[in-house]
Amino acid sequence: MSDTPTLATTAKHRWVDIFRNYLRPRMLGMLSLGFASGLPYMLIYSELAFWMKKEGVDLSVIGFFAWIGMAYTLKVLWAPVVDRLEIPWLTARMGHRRSWMLLAITGTVIGMLVIASADPSTSVMRLVIGAVILATSGATLDISIDAWRIEAAPTDEQTNMAASYVLGYRLAIWGSGLSYIVAGLFNWNIAYVFMAAVMALNGCVVFFIQEPSRELRKRAANAKEALVENIIRPFFGFVERLGVWTPVVFLLVATYLISDKTMGPMAKPMYQAVGYTEIQVGLVSSMFGPWPVIIGGFVAGAVSLKLGLMRCLLIGSALMVVTNGAFAWLSTVSEPKTIYLFVTVGADNLAAGFAATVFIAYLSSLCDLKFAATQYAFLSAMFNLIGKTMSGFTGMIAEKMGFEGFFIFSALLGVPAIILALILLFFGPDGAKGIRNDPPLEPSTD
Repeated sequence: MSDTPTLATTAKHRWVDIFRNYLRPRMLGMLSLGFASGLPYMLIYSELAFWMKKEGVDLSVIGFFAWIGMAYTLKVLWAPVVDRLEIPWLTARMGHRRSWMLLAITGTVIGMLVIASADPSTSVMRLVIGAVILATSGATLDISIDAWRIEAAPTDEQTNMAASYVLGYRLAIWGSGLSYIVAGLFNWNIAYVFMAAVMALNGCVVFFIQEPSRELRKRAANAKEALVENIIRPFFGFVERLGVWTPVVFLLVATYLISDKTMGPMAKPMYQAVGYTEIQVGLVSSMFGPWPVIIGGFVAGAVSLKLGLMRCLLIGSALMVVTNGAFAWLSTVSEPKTIYLFVTVGADNLAAGFAATVFIAYLSSLCDLKFAATQYAFLSAMFNLIGKTMSGFTGMIAEKMGFEGFFIFSALLGVPAIILALILLFFGPDGAKGIRNDPPLEPSTD
């Protein structure tokens, strides 16, 4: 009998190797950091609003708290500081990225404890202070985590790192739901103390992950040199690397997720208009919905190793157009069957998980390792700002066009990304396709 491995056996070993790759210390560290990244965001947007509404705070005041979350978009303004400035005493002992992670995690814990000491029924000022500390620290943590992810792994592992990050972020969304249970058993003050403890415990991963080596840049001799080294060079580094393809790449970054971000705010109102009950929506969206996102992320990590980032970007953009368009069909059904919602949400979340994971990996590949934090913050601000601006007008558009017309419109917003991905795939240079030839900065010991 021949000992030559069959094609099926070889394929099986490849899938086993891909699965084992996710169990490496670096990937598990990314999973934990993804959780740390997602938890502060949820505690600002969802849980805090619920608590204030319960305590009788005016909806207009609650709405103003959404502005605090703009820290996640404006983080590009202080990303150069995180990218360059060393923290006295701490950086020398822990390294640049880990020291900023530890400082930011400490800030998120302090912010949660300040919120926990507040009483919304008498004054919201302490809530404001705590939320500002939490949002600013959370955004700073995102900067350092994004930079660590880019520097700690070579290009061919960036999609796997992104998948681990997405899973950790989704686990944070689930984990934040524990605060409702604690608040129901005790109160919201205790709930925020509990979540602060969870954040601190999870933050201990910073002591176990490996600090990536990084190219040190010379210290600036004066203010002009500091401006060039820390702000101008990182931004113009894109032009140096991508040349005439810079506008095409930036347009792809700005438009890639715009279809998904635009349709999102109108999904729940459409469910209600069709006649779906809270139980149906909760069962499908909360209990089932996150799993396709996670599956889509890990599928993206595996497929990108075979097809490359740009082909996967093209697949993801096409999937989002098709699955977002399915909401137009759902808005016209005469009978709100759970299976219709199950299929539509499942397909959309699967596509979103796939596309978001590949997109994160693509953004990471565009960044120069010397300016990882600054450049990634700039790219993420680009697509977040446009997406959030567009989402603010969705209610007006839906009123004018109706839900069916609106979801067709939102799906068509994804067509430019397909065209741009095709142009880059067939004509773009390697750098614009997400092919990065730098050696990994971290010695591979895991």
